[in-house]
Order: sequence, then C-alpha cells, then structure tokens
Amino acid sequence: MDTHSLYRPNVAAILLHPDYRPEQPSTRLFFLAERIDMPEIWQFPQGGIDEGESPEQALLRELEEEIGTREVEILAEYPEWVSYDFPESVVTKMRPYIGQRQRYFLARLLPHATITLTTHTPEFSRYEFVGYHEIFARVKHFKRDVYRQVLSGFRDKLEQKGAREC
Repeated sequence: MDTHSLYRPNVAAILLHPDYRPEQPSTRLFFLAERIDMPEIWQFPQGGIDEGESPEQALLRELEEEIGTREVEILAEYPEWVSYDFPESVVTKMRPYIGQRQRYFLARLLPHATITLTTHTPEFSRYEFVGYHEIFARVKHFKRDVYRQVLSGFRDKLEQKGAREC
C-alpha cells in the first residue's frame, strides 16, 4: 500500500478577519473554531478533497459547509502538502486513514461575508478571531507543528497584511 493512501487528502484555511487592513494591525486576526463533537478542540476550517475536485474547489466547498460562506479572497497557497498523524483516539474514528495530507490556503474573509455555524451538518459550536499566540494555546498538540510550519511559510504574506505577531 502506498504511504500517501494512508493519509486523507484534505484542505485547510487560515482565515484572516474581514475588516483587517494592513494599515491597522490587529491582534485578533485569525479565525479559529471549536469543534461541535469535541468541546475545547479548536482548529482552522478544513475538510476532505472529493474525487475530481481541485484543492481550491474543495476549500470553497468546505468553507461553505463548515462556516456557511465562500466569500473569501485567497491570498496564497502553501507550496507543498503537509502531513500529520492522528492521535490514537482519532485513528479509530477515521479508519482507514492514519492522518491527513493537507493543502493550506491563506485567505481573508470578505467584508460582506456572513459566517453561520448552523449549516446542514454543523461542525463547529463557536468561533473567535484570535491572535497568533492564542492559536497555539487552543490547538491540540498533534496539529501545532503543522500550524507553526504553515504560518511560518505564509510569514511574508502575513507581514504584508500587517500581522506583525508572526
């Protein structure tokens, strides 16, 4: 069996606040949501890539399914796939996969975007816009290294957007 087939193809969005402007740096820049099925588990929006879908198409579909909007401006795509392993408690739920192979996008919610968590199949119970360091206080251990890697990879774009905390 090919190693890649053990990792679920997935996309993830690092969403910036819709009102954010480079000339007005904000400490509450990043969208994080708490999972409805696992209270106190916070993450960026993410989801699987369906057969025949491009990563960008999957991203827009997943955003609509999870937070009720496709109204985003994609600022950058991380140049490579990033993988992580599920903890044992998650592996049993996600079989046959042992982890995820993700494509990350940096995007800004458009000012007229409306977020709703009461979607067809709700995945999140609440959301907040948080500062850079707050991401790592809330995100579970098995995703922290990936989040650090990807945020570091987007550093130039984030600095252009005024996210000076990175």
